[in-house]
Amino acid sequence: MGQIEVASYLGLVVGFQPSQSSLYSLLIDFIRHLHNYSFAITILKNPRSENSMTTIYATHPRYTEHDYPGHPEHAGRIRTVWKQLQATGLDSQMESVIPQPVSTDLIKTVHTEEYLNILQWISTSGQNNVRLDADTYALPTSYEVARLSAGGVISVVDAVLSGQASNGLAAVRPPGHHAMPDHGMGFCLLGNIALGARHAQNNYGLKKVLIVDFDVHHGNGTQAMFYNDNSVFFISSHQYPFYPGSGAFDETGKGIGSGYTLNIPLAPGHGDESLAAIYESVVWPATERFQPDLIMVSAGFDAHWDDPLAALNLSLTGYDHITRELIRMAQKLCDGKIIFVMEGGYNLNVLAHGIENIAHALLGQDIVNDPFGESNMREPAIKPIIKRIQEIHKL
Repeated sequence: MGQIEVASYLGLVVGFQPSQSSLYSLLIDFIRHLHNYSFAITILKNPRSENSMTTIYATHPRYTEHDYPGHPEHAGRIRTVWKQLQATGLDSQMESVIPQPVSTDLIKTVHTEEYLNILQWISTSGQNNVRLDADTYALPTSYEVARLSAGGVISVVDAVLSGQASNGLAAVRPPGHHAMPDHGMGFCLLGNIALGARHAQNNYGLKKVLIVDFDVHHGNGTQAMFYNDNSVFFISSHQYPFYPGSGAFDETGKGIGSGYTLNIPLAPGHGDESLAAIYESVVWPATERFQPDLIMVSAGFDAHWDDPLAALNLSLTGYDHITRELIRMAQKLCDGKIIFVMEGGYNLNVLAHGIENIAHALLGQDIVNDPFGESNMREPAIKPIIKRIQEIHKL
């Protein structure tokens, strides 16, 4: 007989931890003496023990059903991500969860009933390629797939906030950060990350959630859902002026939400050096002042220098730097509770390697895969932007 590794998940099957030594010893003795064979037993460190991290990973095979050939946001995006995580073995290093569709009641916490009626009508109309706007398509299956996409975020929130996992990755589609309360927009149908934040607050009593959006496009939908809210702090770095046209310096929130939206509009050409400086001088102090209970990240890889739809200048190494800064913030401020949610990215190989690098970082692995390297373009000055944000937000 070959060697058997008694991994930590065996203990989870029967509902106890290795710290319960007597029960754990019984399990090991049972395995060791099965059929009177002598086995070499290797006890692996339990990922839920005090000094280790477990990363939860949510995705769903039905994400490919929402698909329109030739559209930038197509099923090949998620297939390429799956392929990369499988090729590197990262999908087996994380704990997988199969999402369930998000409930209608939760959807109504950020979307209007009238908009949901439209999505439900499309699902029964039999009409293919209904356009919600010039960029956003919906098929009869799209509403159900969008509910599963948001459900992926919910399942990761549940795992992290229940203590099942330390952090998490939701590889989902369609994306969500452009979906407005009353209409779909920018390839997005439901506000995935916004729904995750509301679920965290409604079901786990979290008082403060930070959402950081580093997609190249401004997360206008997420901003709209929390613009009058001081319990969710929204920070977005994005190319500006650019689609969707929002995200200016002076968009800072309204009413009790005033000051709880922080926009970082960037001209074409800003990249690794600019984002590193922004995180050091803006995102870190703003986050420390807010003191979040949970950090959620809208992770779009279309700010990469080789993305076909935009003109920022980040490399995968630069993306990795800001990813690890966000993880460090979570470790310092909210017991490591951080969740990354896939958004845009239209160079498929960049997207796949970007999600791979997030998985490495969440697992605590000092690995960065950047086959593209850095751009040779010179970046515009970032200090004036930082100074203006510091003045507006009193950082």
